[in-house]
Amino acid sequence: MSIIFIIQLSEMIKEKSLRIGFIGCGKMAQALAKGFIASGITRSENIIGSSPRIDSTFIEEFAAIGCSTTHENAQVVEQAEVVIVATKPPLVPKVLTEINPVVNSNNLIISIAMGIPLINLEQVLVRSGASVFSCGTATRSGDATLTKKLFTAVGLCEEVPEVLIDACTGLSGSGPAYMYIAMEALADGGVKMGIPRELAYKLSAQTLVGAAKMVLETGRHPGALKDDVCSPAGSTIQAVYFLEKSGFRSSLMEAVEAATLKSKQTGRKE
Repeated sequence: MSIIFIIQLSEMIKEKSLRIGFIGCGKMAQALAKGFIASGITRSENIIGSSPRIDSTFIEEFAAIGCSTTHENAQVVEQAEVVIVATKPPLVPKVLTEINPVVNSNNLIISIAMGIPLINLEQVLVRSGASVFSCGTATRSGDATLTKKLFTAVGLCEEVPEVLIDACTGLSGSGPAYMYIAMEALADGGVKMGIPRELAYKLSAQTLVGAAKMVLETGRHPGALKDDVCSPAGSTIQAVYFLEKSGFRSSLMEAVEAATLKSKQTGRKE
């Protein structure tokens, strides 16, 4: 990808005319497309997604956003400057083989498939390969900046060495599931103590939102923020003691480790 083309892509973002393609129209692709549209990165008519005919529901849901759809992966590459591979890991090699003949130096390829090493992408897409978190050796100056700009539109995006991608999957990729369980458990505790179910869910969800904002907005260590709300001989420190005794902290650490190892295993297998 040339510097001139990178500048062109930046101008397209300003004009909301950047053409983005998704290979795979599943829930992740839908969420990203909605985020790009809502943030003003591009317009719905400039987004195209592909899925097999058997995934008709995904096609319908993607079209409902206002985006174009197709059953041909090559068509996505031909119509988009930025192509996001959003398929399940086992399908990535097949997809890359299909689109290889039409990929050119003006395509920025981004993969969000779990556990697929960059070298696997680059072996097929020699001129350009990129990941949400890590750039391949074939990418050029500005690709990381543009990728970060795209994905910052839908949340936090950071570039990391490829060796950390599996760990990022174990922490933040699988992390929402851990937090949903935490929310459900907190709500169950509230219900046990007499709080109506609907209110309990709202309180548990808002509690996690508030705690997360405190960490992100203050930049303070989570441990320090925990100390702030633990009064001597108070109810919170009593609850924290119970969580520590029950292995709450180690359970989360082991969950991240388990998900990381699974991601690594998937990458080796594929």
